[in-house]
Amino acid sequence: MESCISVSGLRKSYGNFEAVRGIDFEVAKGEVFGLLGPNGAGKSTTIEILEGLRTRSAGEVRVLGFDPAIDVRAIKDRIGVCLQATNLPEKIRLHEAMTLFASFYSRNVDSDKLLARLQLTEKRNAFYSTLSGGQKQRLALALAMINDPQLIFLDEPTTGLDPQVRGEIHKLIVELRGNHNSLILTTHYIEEAERLCDRVAIIDKGQIVAIGSPAALIAQTFPTSTIEIQLDRSMTGEPPLQPDEKLTTDAARTNLKIASPRPPRTIVEIVKWIDQSGLGLVDIHLKRPTLEDVFLELTGRSLRD
Repeated sequence: MESCISVSGLRKSYGNFEAVRGIDFEVAKGEVFGLLGPNGAGKSTTIEILEGLRTRSAGEVRVLGFDPAIDVRAIKDRIGVCLQATNLPEKIRLHEAMTLFASFYSRNVDSDKLLARLQLTEKRNAFYSTLSGGQKQRLALALAMINDPQLIFLDEPTTGLDPQVRGEIHKLIVELRGNHNSLILTTHYIEEAERLCDRVAIIDKGQIVAIGSPAALIAQTFPTSTIEIQLDRSMTGEPPLQPDEKLTTDAARTNLKIASPRPPRTIVEIVKWIDQSGLGLVDIHLKRPTLEDVFLELTGRSLRD
C-alpha cells in the first residue's frame, strides 16, 4: 500500500542525550496508526518531527511525500493536529475560531457542516470560555479538520474526558477511518489503541520494540489464553489436555487454570469432561491477553509511567 509517512533511521539528540535512537516505520494511506510509549520514551519527539515542529539529528523522513525539515509550509497546509489541550481566547466565539483557523490554509471545508458533525451547532455563537471540557475537545477536532487534511495527528485526544465524550470521539475516529483518512494516534488509554488502531508501534527508550496490528502483537507475545474454572468439589482425575495445553490447580483441586492456544475448543472439551465426571461447574472465565499485557511485557512499565 502507498505510504503517507515513511521513517528510516530517525535519530534525535539533545546534547549527549539521544531521545530517538534510529527508528524505522511506515504508515499506509487510510491507516489508523498508534504510537505508544511511556513518558520519556521518545514518542512526542517523533511526532513533533513528523509535524515539522522539531528538526531531526539524522535519518530520512517523508510525510505526504515531503521532508518536514524542508517543506514545513507544504506539510502544515495538508495535515491536521489535535492536541491533548487546546487553549483559545476566552471571548472568541466558535464560528470566529473556525473562520480564523480556516484562513491559515489554502483549502477549507464548510465550517457549519463540520460543527454540526461534531454536535456543536448550538454553540456556534458561544464564547470559548462557556464550553465544557468535552465541547472544547470537539472544537479542537473541528479546527484540526477545517482544512480537509490528508493526515490527522491525534495527540492524546481523550485524556481527562468522561466516558461519554470519549465514546463520541471514538465514533468519530471510526468514521474517519471509514472515509479512508490517515490518522496518527497517541494515547494513554491502551484499550483505546487496541480498539481503534489498525497497527501500533511500541516505542521505549528511543527505539521501537514492536510493531504490528494489536491482534498480531498479542498473538506473538502471548500465544495462549487462560481458562479459569471453579468446581463444586475436588477433582480426582485429570482433564483431557493436548500437549500444548497446561493445567495448574490450587491445593484443594477445585480451582483450575488451563493455558490454551485454542480456548474455545478447550472449553468445550473441559466442560464435557466435568459433566461426565459428575463434578459441578461453579464458574468459568476466559482471560485473553490484551495489548496492555504486551506493553508491560515488552517495556516493563505501564503506559502512564
